[in-house]
Amino acid sequence: MRNITLPATRADVADLKLGDMVTLSGPIVVTAGIPTHHRIIDCIENGKPTPIELEESAFFHLGSYSRETENGFEILYMNPTTSTRFNDLMPRIIRHFGLRCIGGKGGLDAECARALGEVGGVYLSFLGGGAPIISSAIRRIRQVAWDDLISHYRLVELEVEALGPLTVAIDAQGRSLYQDIDETAAAKRAGILEQLARQRAATQ
Repeated sequence: MRNITLPATRADVADLKLGDMVTLSGPIVVTAGIPTHHRIIDCIENGKPTPIELEESAFFHLGSYSRETENGFEILYMNPTTSTRFNDLMPRIIRHFGLRCIGGKGGLDAECARALGEVGGVYLSFLGGGAPIISSAIRRIRQVAWDDLISHYRLVELEVEALGPLTVAIDAQGRSLYQDIDETAAAKRAGILEQLARQRAATQ
């Protein structure tokens, strides 16, 4: 399994293939909030900087269970959230910031895959139900922004070491494992329905 040091360059991810498994070490930015994405879009539209730098960053749809302590914000565990919830917002964010790595669970749609192909970025699928493994990669919290939002909606920059295993599900050319699976299932659908119809007719 290949470990990628962040921040990654376009060349670092260019040769990753669908189904490859990687780990990541370095800074990542995480959030699970749709309001957070709307604030990022507002920054883009109004020419304002985001409170945490996103240019060519690793940006992940990860939620966390956190608490405020006397020493600051503490993440108790972290888990992926469904990326498809952000399908309408992500193409603009991907293209504006040239995001290098995106991740979460459930994938992203065809327009997001096209945007990743344009900027040379990849989508990495997290292990479902793997919160203990994912959380163990956190080394420290680098920054927390928009703390008026509930904790897992905030924009948080973390330092991670060997975060993963993560599966390359959309590559830097815009090819998508999710689209491949959908096309394979669609190709088999007619035959399966025909077989079921024959079986039903035989039992009548």
